Amino acid sequence: MTEEPTSDPDRITKLEEIVAYQTKTIEELSEQLAEQWTVLDQTRLKLDRLTERFLSLEEASLEAPAITKPPHY
Repeated sequence: MTEEPTSDPDRITKLEEIVAYQTKTIEELSEQLAEQWTVLDQTRLKLDRLTERFLSLEEASLEAPAITKPPHY
């Protein structure tokens, strides 16, 4: 079992330590979340570019070639 502080100053000190630890953790998580949003935005941009490129290549490959007579005619 954990040892509980007995006096009010001890309890306040313990609570301040907990708040400081939680504040640090929240700041670290916020930084990581901001980094992940940046990576996600970059990934979406790349995906959009690749989709546009794929669609343009697909359209180009679907165009029917011009009908021409073979050279031996």
